[in-house]
Amino acid sequence: MVDVHFQAPVETRAGWTRRMTIPSGDGSERPVELTLSPFPEFPEANAIVFVRSLERIMTAERRFAQIFENLPVGLLVVDSRQRIVKANRTLGADFGYSREELIGQSLAMLIPERYRAAHRDHLQGYVQSPSSRMMGVGRDLTGLHRSGQEFPIEIALTRHENASQPLYMAIVTDITHRKRSEVAMQQTNAQLEEFTYVASHDLRSPLRGIADLVSWIREDLEGQELPPDVTRNFERVAIRIERAEQMIDDLLNYARIGVRDPQLETLQPRDLIDEVLATSNIPASFSLDIDVEAGPLKAARAPLSASLRNLLSNAVKHHGSPVGRIRVQVTEDGRFTVFTVEDDGQGIPSGNEERIFKLFHRGSTRVEGDGVGLAFTRRMINANGGMISVTPHGEMGGARFDIYWPRILLREFKDG
Repeated sequence: MVDVHFQAPVETRAGWTRRMTIPSGDGSERPVELTLSPFPEFPEANAIVFVRSLERIMTAERRFAQIFENLPVGLLVVDSRQRIVKANRTLGADFGYSREELIGQSLAMLIPERYRAAHRDHLQGYVQSPSSRMMGVGRDLTGLHRSGQEFPIEIALTRHENASQPLYMAIVTDITHRKRSEVAMQQTNAQLEEFTYVASHDLRSPLRGIADLVSWIREDLEGQELPPDVTRNFERVAIRIERAEQMIDDLLNYARIGVRDPQLETLQPRDLIDEVLATSNIPASFSLDIDVEAGPLKAARAPLSASLRNLLSNAVKHHGSPVGRIRVQVTEDGRFTVFTVEDDGQGIPSGNEERIFKLFHRGSTRVEGDGVGLAFTRRMINANGGMISVTPHGEMGGARFDIYWPRILLREFKDG
């Protein structure tokens, strides 16, 4: 480099830059970048040599190559002519190609034919004004597998810094499983909503009939002196009908929402439990222990109270004895408020921990019911960002249910 530099006429001398290795004091070789440039004051007899170590740069390049290759999402680098410059193993597997088969090929081979012209225009527009962003916002994007089948994808675009030519990197994610889950969830929500409307209508009609019948009986008995117990029972029937209608309204409201109840309010755990107990039919032969060690939380009242009411009802229904003990505890665990309902009954047979949450599954044929309570309870809890767990035999001997209700909602649930 030096010889060529000084052999050239002064007016034609220009800078040279080369990458090479040079010996180090410890006997090893180090990668460097040497730049030879004319000396401004005495260009005839002198030159300047700049030496820059490339160790950090090359280490960074190796680390980037490792990350690029091993990320569990598809990565693709293309040039301004939409030719594939680089691709990682995940992207090749998603599209059915090896990396070697992709390098140098047109990006169009991964795009369904009917979208190629539009995609070429979109990418050209991005090249003229590059910025990191998601591609196809509001539209379903599909990739073309080697087999000819299409599959749903998400694409994020960003400029890939490169000194020799402009390059662009795409992060391609196969969202087939997510799309299937979304479709399944939509179908489940639609079916449940239809079921809820039908069931609520079928429940409301006989309930109105009972209310009318009680009203007619009271009219027939008007003017007669009734025993206090009879009067009290009439009042209790009226209250139960009113509460049942309120439960149906809560059910319908939840069905209309479909995913999450947006009506959040600040709830005091003790007040909520008292409210639930007032609307629950717990026999006087059952004793109740209530222990609250948690502060207020912001939550949807209807699904939370309905879930607690159902667990208390099940504690009595499946206890196995007319006399029993139920404990309700409220504690805090991380971002959750934990509501625990436990009893001293017969518990749940081992192996049924998941089965009891199945729709229409009945824990015991000796107990009346249609088997939708726990399935509906778990759906309400999950839809609102919480979770429910069961212990077949807790400290008291019977079943223990723990509801983890979020005091702090994650963004995915806040966005609905």
